[in-house]
Amino acid sequence: MSGSLNKVLLIGHLGKDPEIRSMGNGGKVCSFSIATSESWKDKQSGERRDKTEWHNIVIFNEHLIKVVENYVKKGSKIYIEGALQTRKWTDREGNERYTTEVVLQRFNGTLTLLDKRDSSDNQQGGYGNQSRDHQAPGNHDLDDDIPF
Repeated sequence: MSGSLNKVLLIGHLGKDPEIRSMGNGGKVCSFSIATSESWKDKQSGERRDKTEWHNIVIFNEHLIKVVENYVKKGSKIYIEGALQTRKWTDREGNERYTTEVVLQRFNGTLTLLDKRDSSDNQQGGYGNQSRDHQAPGNHDLDDDIPF
């Protein structure tokens, strides 16, 4: 179908340490969940309200899995860019179940670490790591001589 887009952008915190497994083909897969939260003040009661959503993340990109292995743990703040996928599976009782996940495939998707660098910890932060669109440090101001 032309003109369609399946893209998910999330910023959130990991609820537990990532799980990394080996697949039958020798590759790895990484899975974890992140929480996104919003808060607001209830107009009637004046009380502060919070709502948290949990998102299942699955990564097949080996380079991003290495970043997760080395730098990501429970509580880490990350930016994820991937696609929604729903898969069907059968539970132990034989019931069919469906799970929707944000998937970062081998050649697309982005993971950026958002935690600040901590000198006592070997955690990377700030610019993070991305599977594509690497930006070199430096001045990226536009040239003032552009004729339009």
